[in-house]
Amino acid sequence: MRLLLFLLTNLLVVLTISLLVGVLTAMGLLPPDLPLLPLAMGCFLWGMAGAWLSLQFSADSARRMMGVQLLDPEDQGHWLVNRIAALAQRAGLPMPQVGIYDSPEWNAFATGPSPERALVAVSSGILTGMPEAELEAVLAHELSHVANGDMVTMTLLQGVVNAFVLFLARVIVLLLPRSERDDGRPAPLPTLLIWPLELLLGIAGSLVTAWFSRHREFRADAGAAQLSSAAAMAGALARLGQVSGEVDDRDGGRLNSFKIAAADPWLSLFASHPPLQARIQALQALAPAESSGHWLR
Repeated sequence: MRLLLFLLTNLLVVLTISLLVGVLTAMGLLPPDLPLLPLAMGCFLWGMAGAWLSLQFSADSARRMMGVQLLDPEDQGHWLVNRIAALAQRAGLPMPQVGIYDSPEWNAFATGPSPERALVAVSSGILTGMPEAELEAVLAHELSHVANGDMVTMTLLQGVVNAFVLFLARVIVLLLPRSERDDGRPAPLPTLLIWPLELLLGIAGSLVTAWFSRHREFRADAGAAQLSSAAAMAGALARLGQVSGEVDDRDGGRLNSFKIAAADPWLSLFASHPPLQARIQALQALAPAESSGHWLR
């Protein structure tokens, strides 16, 4: 289903661009010889390919960047392995890789291209500092990301954004007046102008990916409430707010979208996570349903 969604999204976006190009050309707003459709297809190929390759190597890259030490999945005597195995079974998921990275930050993340190749890692800080019931809720949150296919969906969305950035930057430059060479053909595209446009459009595109990242955090919190309890998840978030000053940035922020908590950005629209208080309030709203055994979906 995720692969079908990936392919359909690409097809629909390319067809939409083709339709828009045809309409704008018929209206005389674009020259008929402007090679926009081949450009669009090439940009989507590169945009999606880059995001897809990033997803395939996401677990290995995260493990290397953060120095994650993998635990033996057969070591049921280890509390972390035991709890993740129980939660994965409860969620109907295969056992993911489990690891610990040495850091004072209180954080955890899940990544990987599929449930069969997922990695769930926790920092040494949260493992030793957070009460077990709350830490179990954090683990349930990360497994909910795996169950929801959030890594795949984020990759799909990022691929679409990448493609639009590549395409629109070049269209803008194509529409600018250019000088002619000695043989009468237009001068080549000014690459130095494309790069700043890609940067600006990429910043604008990050608003879309950040919005979706915030949305999926609420879903993962709700999933954690189902796998553990809403009260434990709310308590974990409240505790994370008390120790939010410890941030491990050795990954350059590339894993922020996959961690249980992230540093507050300068602008809330670019935040990968909603405010902790908003997440706690959403969990508190689930508490009556939890106690009665009914969940709103």
